[in-house]
This record gives sequence, C-alpha cells and structure tokens, in this order.
Amino acid sequence: MADHKVVIKKYFEEQSIVDANLESFNNFIETELQKIIIENKEIEPTIIPHNVDEFKIKLDKIWVTKPEITEADGSKRKLMPCEARLRKITYAAPCYIEVSSHINGVQRETFTTQIGSIPIMLKSKYCNLYKMSREELVQSNEDPEDIGGYFIINGTEKVLISVEDLAPNRFIVEKANSGISEFTGKIFCEKESYKIPHLIEKLKDGVFYISFTRVKRVPVVVILKSLGMVKDEEIMKSVSFEKNYDEIIINLFEFADVKSEEEAQDIIAKKVGITQSKEIRVEKIREILDKYLFPNLGISSHDRMFKARNLCKMVKKFIEVSTGAVAADDKDHYMNKRLKLSGDLMADLMRTNIKVLIGDLLYNFQRIVKRGKFPSIKVIIRDKLLTQRVYSSMATGSWIGGREGISQRVQRTNFLELISHAQRVVSPLASSQENFAARSLHPTHIGRLCPIETPEGTNIGLRKNLAMLASVTKDMPDDEVLKQIKSYGMEVVR
Repeated sequence: MADHKVVIKKYFEEQSIVDANLESFNNFIETELQKIIIENKEIEPTIIPHNVDEFKIKLDKIWVTKPEITEADGSKRKLMPCEARLRKITYAAPCYIEVSSHINGVQRETFTTQIGSIPIMLKSKYCNLYKMSREELVQSNEDPEDIGGYFIINGTEKVLISVEDLAPNRFIVEKANSGISEFTGKIFCEKESYKIPHLIEKLKDGVFYISFTRVKRVPVVVILKSLGMVKDEEIMKSVSFEKNYDEIIINLFEFADVKSEEEAQDIIAKKVGITQSKEIRVEKIREILDKYLFPNLGISSHDRMFKARNLCKMVKKFIEVSTGAVAADDKDHYMNKRLKLSGDLMADLMRTNIKVLIGDLLYNFQRIVKRGKFPSIKVIIRDKLLTQRVYSSMATGSWIGGREGISQRVQRTNFLELISHAQRVVSPLASSQENFAARSLHPTHIGRLCPIETPEGTNIGLRKNLAMLASVTKDMPDDEVLKQIKSYGMEVVR
C-alpha cells in the first residue's frame, strides 16, 4: 500500500467527517446553554404584590441529561435512535434548570424544574450511542458505519446545514459599487444577543459619517466627542498625527465649537430625532452609545473611551484604504468568513426561545398577581412551550432571522450522498441575485472547500461542501486571546 493511502486510512480511522459538528454541539450543551442563562440571569416582573418592595426570579444552573422516553403510564426509560425512528418520535433529552425567587433580597423558594426537551445529535457526548463498540451498535439495531451528526425529529432524520457568514467584529473596508461614498467601512458587532451592523462613509464634504441602529449618518467626530474624546489634539493623535493631516483637519474644523461630551450627545439626539427635554435627550443617547455602539467592546459607561480609540483606528484604516496606502479588504477571502455549525445554530435558536419562555413566565406571573394571588414560580413555567418551538424550527427548517432551509431531511440515496449532505455549507446570499464574486472559486478555498461539488443553476457557488480532510477550529474566547497576547508583553490602552 502506498504511503499516502496509509496516512489517509489512518486519518479516517481516528477522525470522523462530522467531528466539527459533534464538537460544536457538545460545546453548545456544555458551555453555550449556561451562557444564555447567565445573559437572562435575573427576571424582574413589573407588576408585583403591593406588600412586596422587590421581587426577583433568578435562573441558575442548567443541564441536559441523556435521551429518554416517558410512556403513557408515566414510566421513564432510555430512548435509542432506532426506536425513535420506528415510533416516529423525537430523539431528545430533558433539560433541567435551577430556579429561585427572592422577596426583598431574601430567598423564598428554590427548586429544579424541566424547562423543555432538546433534540440530541447522534454520536455526540449526550447521545446513548456515544463510545459504543461495533458489537454494541449492532445489538442496538444501528449501522456501525453510520457517521451520526444528525438529529431525529418526529422519526425523520434531520441535518443542520452549516452557514457561512462574514466574520463578526471585523472591520472591512471595500470600494462601494453605488452610493455617495467611494469607499465603505463595515463591521458587524456581535455580543450575546446583540448583532449590530455599523457603516462608516466619507461623503462629498470630506466628513466621515457613521451609521448604526437608529443613528443614521452622524459625523464621526461628534460621536468621538460624545464618548469623552473631547480634545481635538487627542483625536488627531489617535487617528494619526503626521500622515493624512488634511483628511482629519476638515472633520475637526467642522465641529471645533463642540467643547463637551453633553453638547456632542445633544447634537446626536437632535439628529436621531429625540424631541424631549435636554436631560432626557442626553440620557437616551448615552444609553444608545453604551448598548448599541460596538457592544462587543462592552456595554457600560466605562468602555466609552475604549470605543472611541477603536473608532479612531477604524477611521485610520478607512483613510489608508481610500488614499491607496493599504489595499482594500476582500470579503470573499476565507479569512473574513466564519462557519456557523450545528452548535452555533442551536444556540441562536435556544437564545430566542428562552427569551420567549421568560416572557411567557412573566405574563403568567403578572396575570395571577393582578387577581390578588401570589403564585409559586413552579406552577407558571410551561415546559411544553420551549420544546414545541424548538421542534417546530427543526422540523420545518425555518430559523431565527428569517432563514429558511437550515434543517434538512438527510438524503440517504447512498452513503456518499449522506457524507456530502453532512458536509454542506450554504451562503446566506439570495440565489436570485448575481453576486459573481461570491459564487466564484477563491484561492483561499483550497483545502477547505471542495472546488467541484456545487449544484448547477441558481445555487451555483452559493451551496458548497467542505473538503473531505477539512477540519473546523473552535472559536477562541476573547479573554483567552487577550491573556495570550498580554503574556507576550502587550498592554491594553483604555
């Protein structure tokens, strides 16, 4: 046997084609679920009994067990994938959470309750087939060659298709195809449930403008001054002192009379169209700046200067690209792309549906309080709600953010088609539009995506497949990256 055949055979003995998806799903259950609960840790109802000053519901630990089935007589037992397929039921595991209620800062009740069932990916850590030998798999009526990496929803095998998207929190400057600005700088800021696009433009008057959420085309200098970078000299130094002097001086000259943070915040408030008294206007703008301007850098008032420095860096890059000192970014370069695997897609689904569950809990609690009763939290948590919403999304393929076709029925015409389906990657771009650059083969696809396997017709180049030997690395948390860089001697400037 040739050397390369030995290496490839050994690789597939130790690795599975769906390893990235299995790892992503395991990470979702082990860490992402808990992060979602931490985001929604404290719930405060607006309507509380009049003899109570403060009432809080706290969500603590969340965990998932192995798949099980509850029979008609109430008995519970282990559920195997084969039985789920034959009986047309969902291969899912119960999800439990610790909940406590606090009156005036004193704990009233603590209990563990089931908040729903989560479909489990076959061959993942939480599947009953995990680490089974070939003989055990045959005894469980499973194909020992089956790769796993899919779900069973109402007896149907469903696979979650990986989504290729632009990398979040990455500033990309490119030549604009249309519009007033010759170049545009875009960044999609993502943190927990926040996903906010920001756009930087330079209009004919030579002034740089930024747009995000409700704030449309506000001069960058005004935003910098509202964040606390009031001195013109400091803005000049942060963007770049010697080079591109003229580009900055036009912007500073335009708003030289803005001397304080509050003044700058008031200018933004007027541009946004807030018409209340000055105090309320300024307060609302501060909230918008903290929450919706670069939320990935922090959402407290202490992070304002940090945001200002980063905005200066972006303006500097924009100037360098527009003057030709630096090449424009290529958004089709795979460095600027990220793959959302099964675990990330499930996290998006759970994040939205847990918010719906909390909303329902609050509605039920407040409705009972209005009648003059004080309910136990245990009674008002509807575990069917979360389960049904998750099952519905996975059965129909309709996902959060209006995406369709995320969950698809596994094609089992032959084994190669199953492998191909498990490796699929789709682009969120509309197939009805041309998007020539996005469809064409990019040099950075080599070794990552298969250059041949893509359908003909409207989906060409938008529906791709991972290469057989491609592996997907896990996203590294920001604090770990910072820790690593700091160990090399870097200091954080805030």
